[in-house]
Amino acid sequence: MTESVNTGLVIRENRQSPTSSPSPIDVNVGARIRLRRTQLGMSQEKLGDALRVSFQQIQKYERGMNRVGASRLLDLSRALGVEIGFFYEGIPGGYGASPPTPPRAAPAFGFAESQEEFSLDAPDKREAQDLIVAYYRISDPSVRTRVLDLIKSLGTAPDTREPAA
Repeated sequence: MTESVNTGLVIRENRQSPTSSPSPIDVNVGARIRLRRTQLGMSQEKLGDALRVSFQQIQKYERGMNRVGASRLLDLSRALGVEIGFFYEGIPGGYGASPPTPPRAAPAFGFAESQEEFSLDAPDKREAQDLIVAYYRISDPSVRTRVLDLIKSLGTAPDTREPAA
């Protein structure tokens, strides 16, 4: 962080030196860009064309090497069909866009699903991304519903496999 004085005002600049590593927030935002792009089956080149930047610039955004400005983030949210807050989900240190999770005091009743088994890092796994892409490629809504029901039933079925030795 450098400071400069201009007409009595202190201006703070947060510049990354070429040798410094990217901010964890920039890396997270980039990972979320890549996640959504791959969920949609979109290439870096196609996203770059939509934003009028090179695919190399998209690569730099996805690695967190180049910061994404506010107007570019708005362009990305439109091109990828998500709210801006999507890019800030999962930020290390609790700086995410979503409010803190309330403590689990009482069990939920009715149609509420238990959140105990849900892992927040599941969407970052390639297998989950592939499943989401394949699911949305099913054009028939009734087939998609049956596939979802099947997956849900398999997720609640007891694991009958033998433990690995």
